[in-house]
Amino acid sequence: MDLDQLREAIVSGDPSRAMPALAALREVPEEQAVPLLLLGLEQSTFMVRSLSCAGLGMKRNEAGWLALVQALEHDDDANVRAEAANALVSHSLQRAWPLLLPAFQRDSQWLLRCSILSAVAEHPEIPAEDLLQLARLAIADADGTVRVGGAEILGRLVHEGGGQAVAQQARAELVTLQQDSDHRVVAAALNGLQA
Repeated sequence: MDLDQLREAIVSGDPSRAMPALAALREVPEEQAVPLLLLGLEQSTFMVRSLSCAGLGMKRNEAGWLALVQALEHDDDANVRAEAANALVSHSLQRAWPLLLPAFQRDSQWLLRCSILSAVAEHPEIPAEDLLQLARLAIADADGTVRVGGAEILGRLVHEGGGQAVAQQARAELVTLQQDSDHRVVAAALNGLQA
């Protein structure tokens, strides 16, 4: 397909045409792909917007970054916001972190929160103190899946830590989580405390 055909498919309003067209942009150079991915972000179908965010995580430039920030902060669909968070981390964790932490705090949607947890949890550049802060927010969440994610991060900090002080604080949080009402959280806490 040529670029005009891809563009036509993306704006067609038909997800069964738009999604393969967006996927085909993997083979297209960044300077040609990004404008089409940005068009995808303007479509009404959340799956098309979500896939566009994923594409902007691979085809990186400033216009894509700005569009992802907008999607993270303003899209109506949690799937799109979650994918935007992942894509921003793909661009730069250091640059994304000041956006992700407030997004985690203000957006109570479990999907977005789990997406942020998984995007940063194993990132080699995340400082242990930031990870501890995020894990503490996660374990205070009403959703058990988010609390499990927080407990898993705490377990990682206990074992791989970022210094003894962080490891001790993470261990103390895990001890408290053994009393959690969700058995999955308790299991993750016990797992994290295993030496």
